[in-house]
Amino acid sequence: MLLTLAVYWPGLYGGYTFDDYPNIVDNSALRPAHVDIKTLLAAALSSPSSQFKRPLSSLTFTANWLLTGTDPFWFKLTNVLIHLGNGVLLFWLTRRLLRAAKPGIEPLHEMWVAALITGGWLLLPVNLTAVLYVVQRMESLGNLFVLAALLGYVRGRMRMQRDGRGFWGAAISLAVFTAIGFTAKEDAAMAPFYALLIEWLLFHGRSYADQRRDHRIDWLFVVVLLLPGVIGLAWLLPGIMDPVTWATRDFTLSQRLMTEARIVMDYVAWIIVPTPHGLSFYHDDIHISTGLLSPWTTLAAMAGIAALIAFALVVRKRLPLVALGIALFFAGQLMTGTVIPLELVFEQRNYFPSFAMLLAIVPLLAAPGAALPLARGTLLGALFALWIGMTALTSWAWGNPLRLAQQLVLRAPDSPRAQYELGRTCIVMSNYNPDSPFTPLAYAPLQRAMNLPDSSILPEQALIFFNARLHRPIQQEWWTRMIARLTDRTPGVQEESSLQALTTCARQGLCDLPKHEMVAAFQAALNHHRQSGRILQVYGDYTLNVLHDTAAAMTLFRRSVEASPGEPIYRVTLVRLLAVTGHLDAARREFAKIRPDQRLMLGPSTVHQLVSCLAPGQNGTGCAN
Repeated sequence: MLLTLAVYWPGLYGGYTFDDYPNIVDNSALRPAHVDIKTLLAAALSSPSSQFKRPLSSLTFTANWLLTGTDPFWFKLTNVLIHLGNGVLLFWLTRRLLRAAKPGIEPLHEMWVAALITGGWLLLPVNLTAVLYVVQRMESLGNLFVLAALLGYVRGRMRMQRDGRGFWGAAISLAVFTAIGFTAKEDAAMAPFYALLIEWLLFHGRSYADQRRDHRIDWLFVVVLLLPGVIGLAWLLPGIMDPVTWATRDFTLSQRLMTEARIVMDYVAWIIVPTPHGLSFYHDDIHISTGLLSPWTTLAAMAGIAALIAFALVVRKRLPLVALGIALFFAGQLMTGTVIPLELVFEQRNYFPSFAMLLAIVPLLAAPGAALPLARGTLLGALFALWIGMTALTSWAWGNPLRLAQQLVLRAPDSPRAQYELGRTCIVMSNYNPDSPFTPLAYAPLQRAMNLPDSSILPEQALIFFNARLHRPIQQEWWTRMIARLTDRTPGVQEESSLQALTTCARQGLCDLPKHEMVAAFQAALNHHRQSGRILQVYGDYTLNVLHDTAAAMTLFRRSVEASPGEPIYRVTLVRLLAVTGHLDAARREFAKIRPDQRLMLGPSTVHQLVSCLAPGQNGTGCAN
């Protein structure tokens, strides 16, 4: 743990990056002017990352701000402490799994192997983004409760096999800690499935009393796994099967499944034998599988997955920890690596699965009395040296925003995001000063990003934004290429964010942008079968505050509500505009359409303000803010 703290310490001095901005830096709800139930509830429900809002994680960000302000050092140090806390739970859990798999294990050997597994996991390079990437506290915090749930379950089950007692401890631990973990991040819901695999491979559904199957265990998994699983699947399936869901992605459902087979096998390599190119943070340069042989590694990866699963089934009685490690690894990929239309690759998705890999490998290399002890020990030592060196090098890079951006470009030169991030970092460090030494450095990486295939409009947007802020001429080519990209494919999150950034800059008077080009960009973005509610909302903002066309803005806000009826903030914008333009009855009707669950998402302060300004006798002017 001390070594982990030392390795991570240089990385604490870095800044925020990527999704840290919408979730933390630009999320004003996390920085309440005063603390009370209403402001804390608003903070808890402010995350844009998920429909479930991840309230526990958001509240910890607010706690960081209240204690130490916005300095990222303290946010990152909190993440490291959570990581070390995970290590403590992992050590205790691993000792019990070793004991359950081999009841006669020598205590000193049990402790030694558990320490090796835990130490390796704490220092694995693949886990670095779950620690130094501030927003991924969601991952590590959720995992804290996953480990607590499994530790409580395994402890209870071992007691049941010892003296017949402990069922309620196992059941309550699994249910309560899983529920708490879900409020940090949704993949904590996998804890009951992990427990089921542990039950199948180590405990076999039996208890001490008569060594026959204990049907209380069966009912426990019906309650904590089967029923929630059926409900969750019923909720997810309509969206998964709807082609509109996939319109903002560069892949279909079948292409995602084929591509994820390759990615999951890549994860195995990144965990055990990581390379700088593998752990490049940005993975938008990955080629999507369009067929079993396009590329050929798709079929090879599927065969590899099938072989590992078959191997686990064959050795499950002779080598239960190997089988359990393989099973837990693939279980850890089920939520993020199958049918849910998430982005394809993120290293932090292996925060728990990486433990599973070590559980399968380290006991074999550290087995006492096994053949070739010198070779096994040398291999294990070499792996630890590789993990520590790679994590230390990457942590050093994360300690400085420019150094990190440069390092990530070296690791993934064909990644548009990596090139864009280097350019964006130079822009930030220039502070929009034409005489800054960072100003000329911003253009080359943005130009490279713009010319890479499958790039978003982020590079063009950044070039337009930067020159507008510097009051320099904006090249027509940038507008042309940006509009062409918006025309050619359905806009995604990056396109939405880019148009919002340009609109905000124009509305604040910081960017003098040609109106006809901005309108052309919005029209290109909306000239698709699926229209983005967010783009309609941003276009309405531009139309209202830059073009000063209230009627057209009203129409766009109505369309945004129709396109995204589940997003209550769009209806709030419509309500406010109706109210301040004197259409109070229409505003009240729209406000009445906001469901109770959506009002909870908006937060009590927003709802209270709208109720007040729409009350009888009010003229609606208070709704403007």
